[in-house]
Amino acid sequence: MTLRPRTLPEDQRPAETTSATGDQWVIGHGHQRAVITEIGATLRAFTVDDSPVIDGFGPEQWSQGGRGQVLAPWPNRLGDGRYTFDGIEAQAPLNEVSRANAIHGLVRWLPWHMVGRAQNQVSLSCELHPSPGYPFALRLTIEYRLGRDGLTVVVDADNTGPSDLPFGLGFHPYLTVGTPTVDQVRLKVPAELRLLTDERGLPTSVAPVAGTEFDFTDGRLIGVTRLDTAYTGLRRDADGRCRVEVDHPDGGRGITLWTDERFGYLMVYTGDTLDPAEQRTAVAIEPMSCPPDAFRSGTDLSVLRPGARWTGSWGITPR
Repeated sequence: MTLRPRTLPEDQRPAETTSATGDQWVIGHGHQRAVITEIGATLRAFTVDDSPVIDGFGPEQWSQGGRGQVLAPWPNRLGDGRYTFDGIEAQAPLNEVSRANAIHGLVRWLPWHMVGRAQNQVSLSCELHPSPGYPFALRLTIEYRLGRDGLTVVVDADNTGPSDLPFGLGFHPYLTVGTPTVDQVRLKVPAELRLLTDERGLPTSVAPVAGTEFDFTDGRLIGVTRLDTAYTGLRRDADGRCRVEVDHPDGGRGITLWTDERFGYLMVYTGDTLDPAEQRTAVAIEPMSCPPDAFRSGTDLSVLRPGARWTGSWGITPR
């Protein structure tokens, strides 16, 4: 028997394939266009009328600084990469070596498989099989969809194994409204609390933002404030969504990033530790279902029983 490679229907084929991030799935709606990559199910680009909404990267590049990546099965930092869950000990590779942390999970460098496709939508899936860093079986499915309200991202996480598993999720888009630096950006973060951290970036306590330079509840210019800050105590609108606003100082261009109630934390990062050419050029607004180091602290960590599913959504609305 001769095995032949599977041929996708014409409307399901990627726009191109690159050596850096694999297949490039392009979706569109009106003047909006987004590109999602096979490696990491990464949001590589999102534009309106060819103007960038996110500060992404080129087709022959790969994600630097977490740009557009999916952060699972934990977001942000995991101290020492070591944790114990239900008596099972695990050790993940340390990829933030200077701080002895495992950062941003395991799926952002893995290939994902296309499982659904339309002009304005693509769905990708990834299977995590048991490994020393995560000795559990987890299936992730992500749908990216463009519509009148911009980009909507819906995530399903399924426990496909025989035992309970720990789970956390985050995303890492950098938003831009066309200013040379984030200093000129007007930012509104409807959050009453921030996490205080140690020198490794691991949470130690929670503090109110009121009266501090980290208070963006009413919206103001970022200025010289340096942010690598996790917010919680999120204020939500009547529909249950929390909405972060990023605006050009002249009021002519803006972006709203929203999250549903599954995401109780927001990491806001002004890029001060990136390579010099990329520092403070865009602001990362990162929805997170749990805080950093949740696999060790247990704080707001989701536990999925065998056969259980976790579903959450967030999105970006250009204004």
